[in-house]
Amino acid sequence: MGFLDIFKTNTVSNEELKQIINNNAFLVDVRSPGEFAGGSAKKAVNIPLDKVTQRIDEFKGKENIVVFCRSGNRSGQAKSILEQNGIKNVVNGGTWNAVANLQS
Repeated sequence: MGFLDIFKTNTVSNEELKQIINNNAFLVDVRSPGEFAGGSAKKAVNIPLDKVTQRIDEFKGKENIVVFCRSGNRSGQAKSILEQNGIKNVVNGGTWNAVANLQS
């Protein structure tokens, strides 16, 4: 995997992402606690990027996982970390605003 590969986003459309988000996906905001406190998507859990590896067990057994942040870069890194740890059902939702706007 090349360096830039960790920043790639999804191969899912906005419509598919919306369906995933609204079908009880595990929504994970990987921004800092301070950023998270300023607003996030409904029902999102804050697991900062630097804590993802230590909290990997929280991702296990989830049917669909959507990670997101401020710009999509940290969530791309989180997706890569999760996949390297055997968690395959992860979608990079991009920005927290995009995820919030797709929620019904």
